[in-house]
Amino acid sequence: MRKIIFLFVLLTFCSVAFAQNYSIERYLNIRSAGSPTFSADGNRIAFLTNITGTSQIWMMAAGGGYPEQITAYQDNVGFVEWSPKGNGLIFGKASGGDENTQFFWLSNDGAEVRQLTDNPKVRHNFGAISDDGTKIYYSSNKRDKNFFDIYAMTLADGKEELLYQQDGSNAVAAVAKDGGRFVVSRSSERFSLDNDLYLVNTKTKQATHLTPHDEATQYGDIHFLPDNKTLVFGTNERGEYYNLAEMSLKGDGYPTITEIANKVRVIDNTNWDLDASAVSPHGDFFAYTTNREGFSELSLRKIETGGKPLISTVETKNESIALPAKGIVGGLQFSKDGTKLAFTFSSAKYNTDIWVYDLPTKKLTQITKSSRSGIPQDSFVDPELIKYKSFDGKEISAWYYVPANISGFIYRTVSKGNESVAFAFNKSSDGLKEFIVDVPHSFLFTPNGKKSPPNPYSVPVIVSVHGGPEGQERPGFNPLYQYYLSRGYAILATNVRGSTGYGKT
Repeated sequence: MRKIIFLFVLLTFCSVAFAQNYSIERYLNIRSAGSPTFSADGNRIAFLTNITGTSQIWMMAAGGGYPEQITAYQDNVGFVEWSPKGNGLIFGKASGGDENTQFFWLSNDGAEVRQLTDNPKVRHNFGAISDDGTKIYYSSNKRDKNFFDIYAMTLADGKEELLYQQDGSNAVAAVAKDGGRFVVSRSSERFSLDNDLYLVNTKTKQATHLTPHDEATQYGDIHFLPDNKTLVFGTNERGEYYNLAEMSLKGDGYPTITEIANKVRVIDNTNWDLDASAVSPHGDFFAYTTNREGFSELSLRKIETGGKPLISTVETKNESIALPAKGIVGGLQFSKDGTKLAFTFSSAKYNTDIWVYDLPTKKLTQITKSSRSGIPQDSFVDPELIKYKSFDGKEISAWYYVPANISGFIYRTVSKGNESVAFAFNKSSDGLKEFIVDVPHSFLFTPNGKKSPPNPYSVPVIVSVHGGPEGQERPGFNPLYQYYLSRGYAILATNVRGSTGYGKT
C-alpha cells in the first residue's frame, strides 16, 4: 500500500455533522490521577490528583470508594510514597515553581506533617525508602549546585549522611533490602541518551563501575532481586532496543562485593522498548510494560529464588494483563503482600486514572474516576497510526486524528505530474481504509468509481511536533488535541527523526 506524505494540507469530505462545542476551559479542566502507593496493610491507596487545580495527596480504600483530600498546598506535590513498614508517608514539594524539591513526612492518617529538608536553594531528588522504613535515600546538590551527591536520612531524627560524592549528575537507582549497598545512575557527559551504573557499599563508600561501555547506552528501571546478588534492569547495550536484562554480582561476602561476575544478559530480546517495571515486595513477581508502537503491553513474570547460595531468576514465561483499551500504562506498584498491582492508565479516550489488578482473581478495577468536565467520553477521538518514508527511506510513524464530526469519506489530493492523486479514507469502525485513484485535477472519485465534484467543506490539519527531539509522541490523553478535534481540525502528531521508542538508529 502506498504510504502517505503529509504536509500542511487540506482535507475535503462529503458531509459534516456539527457536534456540541465545549469551551477550551472545559477541556483544560479535565482532571487526572496518578502515583499510586499502597499502605503497608494493603487496605488504602494514596495518590496524587489535580482535581483542585494543583496536584495534591488524596487517600481512598484500595478497593475503591470516596477519596479524601489530605494536603492542600498552593504548590504541586511532586511525589508520594508510603513506607513499607507503615510508619507514614514521604512526599516532596517545591515552592513557587523553583523546582527545588523539599521532603516531608506525613502520618498514616494525614493529620501530622513534618518537614525533613528545609533548604530552598537546594534541589533534592528522591530515590527510595529503606525496607525497614527507617531511612530515605536521595540525591542533592547541596555541596555544589552543579553536581548531585547521594545521601541517606534517618527519619526518626532527621540525621543526614553523605554516602557518595562525585562531581557529576548522580541519582539513586536501587537499594538492596538490607541497605548494605545501592546502585547509582550517573548521566553521561559524552553522549545524549547515555548513562552508567555504579555499585556502592554503604559502609566502605567504595564504588564499582558496573557498566563500562564505549557507545551511547541507556540503563534504567533497576531492581535488586531477593538473592541480593542479581540486578534486573532495562538497557539497549546489546542492540537497538531498550530490553529487559539482568546482571549477577560475584562473591558471598556481602556487602563487600566489588566484582562483576557476568556482563549484561538480555532476558527479553524484543524489537520494542521496556517502559516501566516493578518487583513485588516479597520478590515473587516482576511486572513490566513494553512500548509497542506507542501502546503499552502489561505483563507479569514469576521470580524463582532458591539453592545454596540463593540465586534469583526471572522466569521466561509471562502473563499478559488485558487493559481497558489500547493506551499507556505507568506508575506500577505492588501491594506489600504482592496480591495487587496498581498502575495508571490513559489513552486518547481515557484521561489518566488509577487501576488495580488483583493477581489471584485476575480482576481489573478502575479505582479513581477523574472528572471529564462533563464532556462525553465517546466524543473523544482515537488516532490512527500512519507511516511515511524519510529522506533516506527510513519509515517514520505519526498519529493521525480525524475529527469525529466527519462522516462518509475524506479526500486529499496531491500533484502527480499533470494529474492529481486522490486519497480516500473510509472512516469506519475498522479505522481508516485507504483507496488511491488517479483522477483529473478538477474531479474526485469516490471508491465506487462515481465522479463527484469537489466538496466545499475543507478541514485544516494541525501538525504537532514533540520537543527533544528525544522523546516519543504516544497516544495518551491530550485535552488540547481533543478540543481542536471538536472544532473540526485534524491533527498529525509526528515522531520525527531523533524520537525514542524505535531503536537507536
